[in-house]
Amino acid sequence: MSFNVPTNFASRPVAVIGAGTLGRRIALMFAGHGADVKIYDLAAPQREAAVDFVVQNLPLDGTTDVVPGNVSGNADIADAVRDAWLVVEAIPERLELKIQVFGQLDELAAPDAILASNSSSYASRLFLDKVRHPERVLNIHFYMPPKKAAVDVMSSGKTDRDVLDFVLTTLPQFGLYPFEARRESTGFIFNRVWAAVKRESLEVVAEGVSTPQEIDRMFQINTGSTAGPFRMMDQVGLDVVLDIEEHYCAEHPEYPDGPRRVLRTYLEQGRLGVKSGAGFYDYPHP
Repeated sequence: MSFNVPTNFASRPVAVIGAGTLGRRIALMFAGHGADVKIYDLAAPQREAAVDFVVQNLPLDGTTDVVPGNVSGNADIADAVRDAWLVVEAIPERLELKIQVFGQLDELAAPDAILASNSSSYASRLFLDKVRHPERVLNIHFYMPPKKAAVDVMSSGKTDRDVLDFVLTTLPQFGLYPFEARRESTGFIFNRVWAAVKRESLEVVAEGVSTPQEIDRMFQINTGSTAGPFRMMDQVGLDVVLDIEEHYCAEHPEYPDGPRRVLRTYLEQGRLGVKSGAGFYDYPHP
């Protein structure tokens, strides 16, 4: 049976579950393009910080002719998702927690609401244990909007085709550029390409061929990028980079161990990147 996609989404809110770095940026994109947004998070300081972030960054560049939507923080998940046409989960990458949350969302959200995961590590098919309507569940993976506005769209394996098509045609109205992963893919599309760049850069260092700083400088000269892969890894956090690489290597045991050895060496020194004040580079104001 075909899923009835929302027909009146322009008058309904978007709910974001999780008020962290990406959750608040997701909320900003929708609010900046006229949608009312409800942000749910258990931690009151996190909710308040997310709302403040959105308000302080409105209006978005290029949207001065758009009336921004209202944004509010919600301590009750049922209040947050009530009447929402789209619910985006942006909670920590803990599989059991996501399974529990998607069960709640499926029970509490409107019958035509689309339930999306922003997970960067897990396919949404892994969250369906407690979901009665898997045809409305999918991955919508954001990078770092508003500057990085491309998103990956990937089926749970049971997602209704109408839901995928609706998302692909609707997200551009909110300043986003959706690209469909046509098969299940760990890392989706761009993240797989970026993972290969990171892995090979780290392997070059592991083999003693070059240094992080020299690789970054060559990368900048040859690509025109403002930062190289090691500077960008520092921004993400080397602990996070290692977690992601471990996830890839669990599926691909043929991948070299050198990149993980390099990362562990830095982590053992407490050099986590920008957030700790030191990674491949030193940062005076973490």
